[in-house]
Amino acid sequence: MGHLTTKIINLDQLCTKQIAYWQKFRASNKQLYSPYFGIAYVQIINKICKNVHILVVEENQNPIAFLAFQAKIANSGRIGYARPIGAPMTDYQGFICAPDTDFDVHQVLKQAGFGAYHFSALIDNGNLLKNYGGKDIPCTVLDISNGAENWRSEQGSSYRRHLKNLRRHIRNTEEFGERRFDFCSRSETAFNQLIQWKREQFKRTGKYDILSVKWTQELLQRLWQRGPDADLRADLHVLYFGDKIAALDLGLCDGETFHSWMVAYNPDVRRVSPGIQLLEALIDECDKTGYKRLDLGEGIDGYKRHYATEDIHVRSGFIAANGPAAALSKLYGNMEDFSEEKLGKMGRLPGKLRRRYSQIAACDQSLAGRSKAMLQAIVKAR
Repeated sequence: MGHLTTKIINLDQLCTKQIAYWQKFRASNKQLYSPYFGIAYVQIINKICKNVHILVVEENQNPIAFLAFQAKIANSGRIGYARPIGAPMTDYQGFICAPDTDFDVHQVLKQAGFGAYHFSALIDNGNLLKNYGGKDIPCTVLDISNGAENWRSEQGSSYRRHLKNLRRHIRNTEEFGERRFDFCSRSETAFNQLIQWKREQFKRTGKYDILSVKWTQELLQRLWQRGPDADLRADLHVLYFGDKIAALDLGLCDGETFHSWMVAYNPDVRRVSPGIQLLEALIDECDKTGYKRLDLGEGIDGYKRHYATEDIHVRSGFIAANGPAAALSKLYGNMEDFSEEKLGKMGRLPGKLRRRYSQIAACDQSLAGRSKAMLQAIVKAR
C-alpha cells in the first residue's frame, strides 16, 4: 500500500471523480447494498442537519475510501466526537470502499484530526475493523430476488411452524373486518398515524423518543413525499382491518432494497400479529414492488429469527483516535466492560445510559433538551 493521505470536505465539494469512485465502490462491494450508503441519502441528511462532512482517504491521489460523518470541527481542524450522519436514524453506517480495502482505521482517523468516532451499526465492509472489538450484532435480511415462493421453499421447519401459527391469526382477523393492503401508500392519514403510534410506543416502552425533535420527522416526511418513483424514497405500506389501520411499515428504499425503518401497529389488534401479517404480504408483493431484498435491520430476536436468511453483521462501539475525546471514550469503555463483567445485569446500566446519551445528543442539539431527556432516562433506569 502506498502513502495514505486524508482530507475532510463538505458534501458540495465532492468532485465528479470522487463521486464516480463512490459509486464504483458501492457497485463492487456487496456489503454496501443498503440505500443508507448512497450519495442521495447523504444529500438528504445534509439538507436538514448541521455539521455534515466527508472524510476522503486517498492513496497516490486516488480515493480508496469515504466516510460520511457529523461533528463540530474546530478552527484548528481538530474534531472531538464524531458520529455517523443522521444518527440515530441511520441504521447502517460505515466506510464506502472496495471489498478488499485494508488500512489502519485508527491511524487514518488520527491523521484526519478525529478525537473519537462512535458508531452503533457499522458495516465492516473490508478488513478495516479486524483489530477492533465492539459488539457484533447479526441482522435480519431476506433475499427475495427469486420470488416469494422460492424464498419460502428454502426456509426450515421453524419458519413453517411460525407460518402455520400466523395463518391461524389471519383467520382470527375476521372479527375486526376484512383484510386489505395499501402498498406504497400516499395516505397522509396513514403517515400521521404511523408517527403517532410510534411515539406512543417509545413512551410505552421507556425508550428515547427519537421523533420528538423536528429534523427526524422532517427526514421521514421528505423521503416519503418523494413518491414511489424516486431513486431514493421512503415507501409506506399499510394493513387495514375493515376501515381501520392495523399496521404500518415505512422503509427506506432505492427500488431494490426495502429497509424497514418505522413499524407500528394498533395495540387493540396486537394478538393477531398485524405487523407480521404485513411483512408476509410484503414478501408476496415483491414481484409487483420490484423489491429484491427486505432488510429488517439489526437483531434476530423474537419473530425476526424466522426471517434472518442472509449473513449480515454490524458492530457497535467506538474508535478512540487521539486527544481528550479518545481518552474519555476509553475510560467509559473500560468502565462499561468492568461493570458488565463484575455486576451482571446491574452492570449494564452505565453502557445503557451512555448509548442513550449518544442518541439524545445526536437528535437534540439544545442543552435543555439533552438534560431533560437524560434525567428522564436516569429516572426510568432506576
